[in-house]
Amino acid sequence: MDTHAAYKSRWLPWVLLAPTFVILLAFLYYPTFETFKLSLYRVAFLGLSKKFVGLANYKELFTNPDYLHIFWNTAVFAFFVVLFSMAAGLALSVLANQKVSGWRVYRLLLIWPYALSPAVAGVIFLFLFNEQSGIVNYLLSITLGITPGWLTNPKLAMALIIFAAVWKNVGYNVVFYIAGLQNLPGEVLEAALIDGASSWQRFWKITFPLLSPMTFFLLIINTIYAFFEAFPFVDLLTKGGPSDATNILIFNIYRDGFEYYKTGMAAAQSVILFVAVVFLTIMQFRLGESRVHYGS
Repeated sequence: MDTHAAYKSRWLPWVLLAPTFVILLAFLYYPTFETFKLSLYRVAFLGLSKKFVGLANYKELFTNPDYLHIFWNTAVFAFFVVLFSMAAGLALSVLANQKVSGWRVYRLLLIWPYALSPAVAGVIFLFLFNEQSGIVNYLLSITLGITPGWLTNPKLAMALIIFAAVWKNVGYNVVFYIAGLQNLPGEVLEAALIDGASSWQRFWKITFPLLSPMTFFLLIINTIYAFFEAFPFVDLLTKGGPSDATNILIFNIYRDGFEYYKTGMAAAQSVILFVAVVFLTIMQFRLGESRVHYGS
């Protein structure tokens, strides 16, 4: 496109884009560069001095059992959050797409948790699952006579933060899946119905394949969500405990950087998290595109 046809001056487009470039440079590219640079240093308390150590921070991360345990926690957490969030979102979307009485209310109730901030969602779960005064343990005590230690049992604590993260994000998946379901070619589904295909066959053989572009998009978004946006749930519910059972990478970056003042180690973990998400996204594109159906 000839910019002279739209602008009298060849420099005017660059002048209009300059504020965007400045903001990106100041708040995205420069901090990213500094993080990569800082990961090669050992930084003293409050940054009073720095010592270049090369890849020593990364070596410690991949040889220290404590950090390897954090990586494992992060992988487990991300896997189950993505799996359950997308599966629940798809199942609820199929149900909410039915034209039944009050369907608008059902959709609204499914979507509204996503409108809450993660901090508010974390506080809600903290009150619900408090071992001494939470409503969940109260109901369990009067019905089954048990009061599980949601925040003190390692397995229950991990299950709780996974459940909280899924509950918070499932509404996002519902929005997109409902949009995808409403745009499916009706004649294809009607033809399958006439041919005698069952509800499960229509879903598995027709609906799900046609939703693959939406599923592929949500797979990437949910992966990023699981890695980067789970901090409030861990911080408010478990603080990484008990015994680091729920300490995931995004929370440990905060703890190393702002509580223990191990800035270089925190920067190295940030780089690893960044590279991991980029790698997973690229792999999803390469492996997923061949399975995505864009046509009817």
